[in-house]
Amino acid sequence: MNLVGQQEQTVHHITRKDWLTTPTGEPRGYIQPEMLKELWFHTGTTCNLRCPFCLEGSKPGDNRLNRVTLDDVRPFIDEAVNLGVEKFVFTGGEPFVIKDMVKILHYALAYRPCLVLTNATMPLKKLLKEIETLKDRPNALQFRVSIDYPDAKRHDAGRGRGNFDLAWRMVKELNDRGFAISIARRREEKENTIMVEQEYYPYLEAAGLSLNTRIVSFPDFLTPGSFASVPQITENGMTTFHSERSRGQFMCHFSKMVVKENGRMRIYPCALVDDDLDYDFGSSLTKAMDARVMLKHHRCYSCFTQEASCSES
Repeated sequence: MNLVGQQEQTVHHITRKDWLTTPTGEPRGYIQPEMLKELWFHTGTTCNLRCPFCLEGSKPGDNRLNRVTLDDVRPFIDEAVNLGVEKFVFTGGEPFVIKDMVKILHYALAYRPCLVLTNATMPLKKLLKEIETLKDRPNALQFRVSIDYPDAKRHDAGRGRGNFDLAWRMVKELNDRGFAISIARRREEKENTIMVEQEYYPYLEAAGLSLNTRIVSFPDFLTPGSFASVPQITENGMTTFHSERSRGQFMCHFSKMVVKENGRMRIYPCALVDDDLDYDFGSSLTKAMDARVMLKHHRCYSCFTQEASCSES
């Protein structure tokens, strides 16, 4: 695997043996994109928090993926609209540390609904009045707030003292302003999912949210550049364990992510593989739609076995 920090290589690597086959020579499993329902933008790996488990390795001042501007993302929003995109999603880092974030949302909401993934702490709090102005845009704005556990002590152990309570206050503020909310949490092995999610209910009620509020859970994806010893996904495995319908649920079937690295805007097939330059599919969404996505990243195995998707579609 070619990880972050290595020199950039040619995007079109369809003849590369390790791209097309597993180490044992079997044809590698893949997803052939069919549509562009969601376009994700990575706003950069800078963040106000320093979570040790962050799958993007985000922290204050981090520049592995650069901060984006409105001028950076505008051409991709326009191209995506022409391709029939249904939704724009913004992730980080923390999107609200980005200077142009409200301007970006103002522009994107003229065309499609938007979802912002946020830790809902001080950067969002400082911008609440500006965010409130987005309520009247032509399309709806939704927030997915990261609250790792339904327990202040456990959440704050990773995200900093007081941030559990602050995040829930911001959830209530956003809900009071009429914005839709979902919650992102960390998933643990052998958990009782129903019981865990029920533990969120008192907090949802206190924030004025429905008990049917969507809670999206994620396994531990490890930090960028990590290597996980997982089984290889083969073409035979994809057809044996997945149907045409379930293959269509993979994010790389219907989404792309745009990042800024080394000062250039680049396209990746999903939000989980930006630490591997093999997944750099160039700078044209139209051309990237034709590129077959080989499932060689260790995070692909979570999608393969656990149906772990960052999408809410």
